[in-house]
Amino acid sequence: MGTRNRSCDVGLYSRCQDSNGEIHRKRGDTQIASLRDTYGEDFAAGYRSDMKLETLLERERAVSLSELLKRSRK
Repeated sequence: MGTRNRSCDVGLYSRCQDSNGEIHRKRGDTQIASLRDTYGEDFAAGYRSDMKLETLLERERAVSLSELLKRSRK
């Protein structure tokens, strides 16, 4: 997991949560390299590190990062 300091409550997968427990949605322009810092070097294997999350989701036919992560755990 990433080692960045966070100014919010940390929840599932070390992602920030709002006060109601909802996990913040990752921005579509987040680069795969940044996600690999959090989810490991094998995240999105076979894709370039400068690819954007929105492009990855489109190619993998996933609606969210959460869905993509659930698929990878199966």
